[in-house]
Amino acid sequence: MKIVNSLSGGKSSSYIAINYPAEYNVFSLVRTNDKSCLYPDAKVRQIVSDLIGCEFVGTTEQDAIIKIMLQLSEKINIDWITGEAFEDIINGSWNKGKNGSHYLPNQMVRYCTTHLKMYPIFEYWKQNINEVCEMRIGFRKGEERRQENMLAKLNKNGNEEIKIVVGKRGTKNKWGMVEWRKPSFPLIDNAIDNKEIQSYWSKNTDIDFPKGYYNNCVGCFHRSPLFLNKMHQEHPKKIEWFAKQEEKNKPNTFRKDVNFKQIINFAPQSEINFEDFDECDSGFCGL
Repeated sequence: MKIVNSLSGGKSSSYIAINYPAEYNVFSLVRTNDKSCLYPDAKVRQIVSDLIGCEFVGTTEQDAIIKIMLQLSEKINIDWITGEAFEDIINGSWNKGKNGSHYLPNQMVRYCTTHLKMYPIFEYWKQNINEVCEMRIGFRKGEERRQENMLAKLNKNGNEEIKIVVGKRGTKNKWGMVEWRKPSFPLIDNAIDNKEIQSYWSKNTDIDFPKGYYNNCVGCFHRSPLFLNKMHQEHPKKIEWFAKQEEKNKPNTFRKDVNFKQIINFAPQSEINFEDFDECDSGFCGL
């Protein structure tokens, strides 16, 4: 069975990439074509464009993820892939409501992860592997609950299935399930926890993880409103991108309890640091 390391740009998956060699290392980049989120270095934009095979304007993730993945690419071979731009996913014809607005991904229907991460990785798998593979997931010791949630979704063969278009029924898509990967958890299996991961990267400083770094989209709606407000202080244009999507697609919002315009206008009573939040606030996705 072939082995794939699925990389997110975070410390855990980067640790796996360095310490658990695999036949394939794959990183799926979340893109936006909105120039308000323009990556500031034109030379790096061209490098990334060449790696993904299409124009790279910017990302709704922290810009630091680009630097991290380029540094990691100097150590191991990484295949960079990407799907459609985030706003193109939102504005897809399949996603249009009766009033003409588009449904936004939310806490109940997280189609952004499916379309921006899972489908690009699946397409890569289909082109390069096309048989059930072992795919390593960066859950650490202490995150067994997340592991259990993923394992509960596996089929009777212990493999994960993905829903894709397998043909046409008249003018409509015919959907089917395809077995494609068997998740494995080397950090849990080897009792490697967050403390050990942090210790490793404090000694191996050639990968420049900035202080307070959290991977995945800066506006991930699984994060707490206070965390997102802090993100707006650090990355105002990116959080404003999320507010812009809500404005375009009223009355749809990313969250039920609060919209991004309200989040931007929060006025915390005291200074908040990223270290004040735990992993449940970070919004990370298990790929």
